[in-house]
Amino acid sequence: NKVETKVQLTHKPSGIVIVCSIERSQLANKEHAMKMLKSRLYQIEVDKRNEKRDEIESSKMKIDFGSQIRNYVLHPYKLIKDARTGVERTDVQNVLDGDLDDYIKAFLMGQGLETN
Repeated sequence: NKVETKVQLTHKPSGIVIVCSIERSQLANKEHAMKMLKSRLYQIEVDKRNEKRDEIESSKMKIDFGSQIRNYVLHPYKLIKDARTGVERTDVQNVLDGDLDDYIKAFLMGQGLETN
């Protein structure tokens, strides 16, 4: 007579059921079943992360000509215009040095967020 022992593992939070009867030893079957359960749980977690990443990636704009945020004109006149909010400034050097508060405030106000 051939003695076969199977092991059945149930992961209650996810409802995954693993049945293993590869080996003749119940201990070896249990080890195989645990490996299979771990790999299936890992794959579910990877799929969740990929789905979340794809959701974020789909909301991004394409990087094309015309999709820039600000236009910088330095010659023949000096002007910096924000394409999203329409804010224009002629003090180019201050903006190039990092003074972007007007642009940030206008963008946040347009999003319905307030600044202090």
